[in-house]
Formats: sequence, C-alpha cells, structure tokens
Amino acid sequence: MTRSQICDTMNPTNPVLTVAPIEEETEMFGATNNKITALYCRLSQEDARMGESLSIENQKSMLLQYCKEHHFPNPLFFVDDGYSGTTYERPGFQKMLDEIEDGKIGVVLTKDLSRLGRNSALTGLYTNFTFPQNGVRYIAINDNYDTADPNSINNDFAGIKNWFNEFYARDTSRKIRAVQKAKGERGVPLTVNVPYGYVKDPEDKRKWIVDEEAAAVVRRIFEMCMEGRGPQQIANQLKADKVLTPTAYKKRKGMKTPQAAPENPYGWCDSSVVNILERREYTGCTVNFKTYSNSIWDKKQRENPVEKQAIFENTHEAIISDDVFKRVQEIRQHRHRKTRSGRSSMFSGLVFCSDCGEKLYYGATNNYRTEGAFFDCSLHWKYKEKCPTHYIRESILERMVLKHMQLVTGYILRYEQYFRSIMEQQLRLESTEKLQISKGQLERNEKRIAELKRLFIKIYEDNAGGRLSDERYDMLSQSYETEQKQLEAEVITLRQEIEVQERQNENVERFIQKAKNYVGIETLDPYALRELVQAIYVDAPDKSTGKRRQHIHIKYDGIGFIPLDELMKKGNGVTEVTPSP
Repeated sequence: MTRSQICDTMNPTNPVLTVAPIEEETEMFGATNNKITALYCRLSQEDARMGESLSIENQKSMLLQYCKEHHFPNPLFFVDDGYSGTTYERPGFQKMLDEIEDGKIGVVLTKDLSRLGRNSALTGLYTNFTFPQNGVRYIAINDNYDTADPNSINNDFAGIKNWFNEFYARDTSRKIRAVQKAKGERGVPLTVNVPYGYVKDPEDKRKWIVDEEAAAVVRRIFEMCMEGRGPQQIANQLKADKVLTPTAYKKRKGMKTPQAAPENPYGWCDSSVVNILERREYTGCTVNFKTYSNSIWDKKQRENPVEKQAIFENTHEAIISDDVFKRVQEIRQHRHRKTRSGRSSMFSGLVFCSDCGEKLYYGATNNYRTEGAFFDCSLHWKYKEKCPTHYIRESILERMVLKHMQLVTGYILRYEQYFRSIMEQQLRLESTEKLQISKGQLERNEKRIAELKRLFIKIYEDNAGGRLSDERYDMLSQSYETEQKQLEAEVITLRQEIEVQERQNENVERFIQKAKNYVGIETLDPYALRELVQAIYVDAPDKSTGKRRQHIHIKYDGIGFIPLDELMKKGNGVTEVTPSP
C-alpha cells in the first residue's frame, strides 16, 4: 500500500487521526518501506495539569522530530486527547491496534512508556507480546526503551518504570477520590451534568436554579405517572406532542451534554422517563455517591445502595414535592399489567384481597367493554379452593371509593380538629407496640452483626494459624457473610419503619392538607386517587340476606385506615352513610 493510498483509506472525519505532511516526509525520508510508523500521543486531564511538557502538541513535535532524525518512514499520528492511561478503550489506541493486526504498522513511537498506559500488566502485555507477535518495533523515547535491542539495560528496567507509572495512576486516583469524597460529604454536587429541569446559577456554578421550560415537562411526567400511566405510555405521549428530549433540549439551549444529538429530537424512550421519575434531586436534594467503581481499572459504574449515598435536603428549589415523589416511587414498585385489550385501570396496583392479601387482577369481559371491566383475587384466579372470590366491577369500586373520599374530605372540612386528635391518638396506639417490636429487633440485629464481625476475625486468625482448614474457613466465612448481608438489609428496613412510626403526627397533618384540596370532589381521577390512597382491600361478597353486599376498606396514605363510622357516631351526631354497590 502506498502512502497516498493509506491517506485515502483513513477516515477524514475521525478526530483522533492526523497525518504528517506527505510531501515533506517523502522528500525527507526518501523511504520505500510501505509500512506506517505510528506516532501515538495521549493526554489525560490529570496529565494536562502537569504543564506544557506533556501537551499533545509537544508530544507530536518530539515524535515527528525523532522520526526525521532516525529516518522512519510514513509517520501517522494516533491521538487520544483527554483519555486516562488506566483504560485502554481509547479510540486512537484501538485504531492503532486494528492497523497493527492488519499488518500495516512497522514501528510504534511514544514519548515515554506512560503514554502507552499506566497499567503495568497490560502495558507489558502489549510491549512483550502483542507488538512482537505482529512484527512491530516499539520505542519509548524518553525512557530509552527499544524492542529492537532486547539486551539493553533500559529494557530490563521497563517493568519497574511501568510499575511506577501504575503507582502514579493509583496515587492520583486516590487523591482525586479523597477530594471528591470531601466535597461530597460537604454537600457540594459531584455531578458534572445538571439534571434536566435545572441549570447552573451564573453567579455560583455550584448552585442549581430551575429551568422553567424543562421543569414544566418534568412536572407533567410526574403527573402522568400519578394518573396511572407507565413509562412507555408517557414516552409515547411526549413523542406525539413533539416535546424535545432532554439531550435535544440541552443541545438547542447550547448546554453541555455527554450524549450526542439524537437523530429524532422528539424520540422519547421509557428509560429516559424512568430516569426522571427516579431522580430524587427533583425534590430539592443533592444526592452524592450514587454510583461507585471497584477500582481504577474497572470503569463500570455500579449503583450505590441508598444507605451509602450522601443526601442533603433543601439545597436547591424543588420541582416535585416530597409527597408526590414518594407516591410515584410506590407506584413504580407496584407496576401493573395491561389487559389483552391494551387497557389499564387507575386502580391497578392498589387493590388487594382482604382474606389472603394478594393483589386483585384487572380484567375485562370478552367484548372488552369498559363497563365490564373487573378486579378478581389473583390467588382465587389461580387456585379457586385456596381463596373465595373477591370479584368486583371497576365501576362499582370507583363509586365506592369516590363516596368514601367525599365523606372523609367533607368530615375534615367540618371537624378538622376532632379528626386530627382522633387520628393522632389512633396512630399513637398502633405505633407504640410496633415501635417496641421494631426497636427490639433492631437491637438484636445490631448485636448479631457485631458478633459476626468478631467471628470473622477469629476464623481468619484460626485459618492463618493453621487451626482451621481452608475448606472450613471458606464455608464459615460464606455463611457469616450471607447472614450479615441479610441482617444489614433488615436493619435498614427497621430504621426506616421506626422513623415513619416516630413521625406519625406529621403524617396526619400532611394528609389533612392534601385532603383539603379535594373537598367537594365530584369525579375520581387517577391523580387524586394516588395522592390520597395507599391501598384498597376488598371483602368477599355477602349474599346471606339474599342480596349481594360487598365492603371495601381504604388505607389512606400516611395514616392508614380511617374509622369513619366511629367518627361520625362520636363526632357530632352525623348520620352514618354507607356506600353500597
């Protein structure tokens, strides 16, 4: 292949490749060798802080000058600007490897060994195996390393230099992590890219301010979820309404974004919707340490459990209230299925069997008519002998729930103080026993976790001292580790339960304020349902009187079951009103 052919085959749009001037090289080198001399340059963000000596331009100048002085033919630059030496998935480096495997490269030049990479094992693999197997000579100029002279003492020290390069990478990473950890623990946002719906404050880049245009879309997405729509349904609606995707919107506004501009600026997908629905930052919180990596060599980001995240409340203006965010997460946990007709119900995921506690499946008659839609116990549907039928039509359920909500909100309007005192008393009585049980279990779990830690140390010492075989050690350590993880998960749950139980009065007040928004409600909509109701339990129908009678029990968000009949009897002589099918 001629040099002109090589130039023709290179992709001119590839930003990592730069060809040295052809005419100058031909005249200067006068070479007939058709193989390329690869001039590899790399600069990371950390290296850039070291000054001009490591700059891409400085590397290019040095490599090209070396080529001229030693008459290496057909020089071609492969450049990775802004890539860490701890990863070898660099576009320029990978392109060079492709050319090597195709037999097009004869020599590889770098400024020093660290430009090739900072993993001693992988760098050694390339210099000792990959390059020689493909007939490639490798030279690191400043390290006086040249594979053409295997007996050189400088080559003997290459392994040590590679180790120092790796140590430098580890040390740099350790320092960066320490700085990031300190910032994160102070509440400084660690994310570089501000969430969709916010922009950086021009006067203080660490602060976020609401971008109203994008924030309106975020609110709409949460509202649609509260109405019972799934992520794909929401995405389809946004697509139909020609709402710009977050990436397309940021590109149009001139904001920086790691993603390339999408082909379809309105091409919303369910994953984008889910990402918005699950971002706690929309409640006004800063959330740090959401992800982690196992080492500097492992670039995969893994999700950190909530207990290991650092959450700082009220750091910026909220787009979504805490209550709405909480309800959306509950809805997401109880995602519902569609019927064969493609319909879903606003009650899906909220309706349960009073006897067995299983969910009630949503279904429809064969003609798929709306008035024929119904709910039936999932256990009864699978095993009729294990649970009696709890069949109830959706239209009747809607009427009963609406009536109960009307009575509750109307009662709060008239007798707010009495309602508050009764519910606070009820929750206090319910939580006292639960608190004692939960705190007792929490204490036992924490003691056992501490004991397991001591046992870990003991079996390790016994194994190291030869008193415990490796097989026995592996079995015990695995057993202890499994138990510890289970206990730690239970501890998290118990602490959350205790916190909820200790804040019952706040829950009552929050519910009262939400209920006031629905005084005089005439029709039941999904948003109102999801905001007030946590679960609905359906009794089996009672036909003992010759008439079909059925009762439901509504568990309201934050306060549980409201003893409405008792309230009306004791409250102010209000006559009981019982919704019936």
